[in-house]
Amino acid sequence: MPTVPAAGSGRHDDFSINTIIGPNTSLKGDIETGGFTRIDGSIMGNVNAQGRVVIGERARMKSDVHGTAITIGGVVYGNVIASESLLILSTALVLGDVITRRIQADEGCLIHGRVLVCPDKNSWELALGRHHDAQGIKSALPVFSRAENGKS
Repeated sequence: MPTVPAAGSGRHDDFSINTIIGPNTSLKGDIETGGFTRIDGSIMGNVNAQGRVVIGERARMKSDVHGTAITIGGVVYGNVIASESLLILSTALVLGDVITRRIQADEGCLIHGRVLVCPDKNSWELALGRHHDAQGIKSALPVFSRAENGKS
């Protein structure tokens, strides 16, 4: 069970939920939030949160997820980047790469992808740079593929 950081610890102390995607909600498109985000529904699109992200056990996402402290209990098909910490519950399935500074993975969870834990600032910045470079190359591949086939 994750602990709540002490007030004034320099970490995000505001635990009020700013955004909720409910259990019977399906969303297609990217989401940008400024605070705590809870997801219990289905999302097809990237999530970029400036605060904590909780992905419930019934959530199904085809998304890259960015946040400070992320808890995953459902299914995420995409990369997960947590600038502070990542908690992967026993009910979670992550099909993608993970980059974080701290990780806790409960027994029974499934992660299919690379897991990079970067405890210091230099390794964090290097891992993020490599990840962004790889994403840029992946996004350019379809363009090159069409050019080779004589399509534009």
